[in-house]
Amino acid sequence: MKKYTVEFIGAFFWVLTMGMTLIEPGAGNLAPLAVGAVLMVMVYAGNHISGAHYNPAVTLAVWLRGRFEGSEVPGYMISQMLGATLAALIVRFLKGGHEVIPTALDITAALLAEMIFTFALGFVFLNVLTAKKNKENTYFGLALGFTVAAGMYAMGSVSVGVFNPAAALGISIMGVSSWVNLWLYFIANFLGGALAAIIFTYLHPDDK
Repeated sequence: MKKYTVEFIGAFFWVLTMGMTLIEPGAGNLAPLAVGAVLMVMVYAGNHISGAHYNPAVTLAVWLRGRFEGSEVPGYMISQMLGATLAALIVRFLKGGHEVIPTALDITAALLAEMIFTFALGFVFLNVLTAKKNKENTYFGLALGFTVAAGMYAMGSVSVGVFNPAAALGISIMGVSSWVNLWLYFIANFLGGALAAIIFTYLHPDDK
């Protein structure tokens, strides 16, 4: 239960920060930095307990890479989704007086954008937190936080910059994205996570 609690907390703060900084009055151009920063500190806070996934796509990548028990995958993903849901409901309450217009998406472009940077996040995660040659490094949280921040700056105008199926559920609840687009995030994010595991395994065939 401790692992699931930490995964809940990490996903909660990721989505809470997204909602509070993206929905007006928000943080404007600083929103990606805020989201990256909260991910960074939560990764440092929770890595020693749960591995600090906070993202079903990352959990999938770590499992496919062979560093995670399949029996724990459902519990991690459910905890992440529940954390994102609670965060979204709190954002709706705190921002209740402000109109939220769902972001219009070009489906093909958004799907590609989400897949690319979910791959980047999963690839960085696997390299800084599971590769033997990077064992006991101290920069893993910073690397992950800046990957998300860079992704939001690069792809925010195309896809909102989610890179996380739990966060996709959260922005749907908040109204930042229409519910009809949820499938897009799920497909793109899980594909990106799976691709990260495949490429990592190809590049590190002896790192079991």
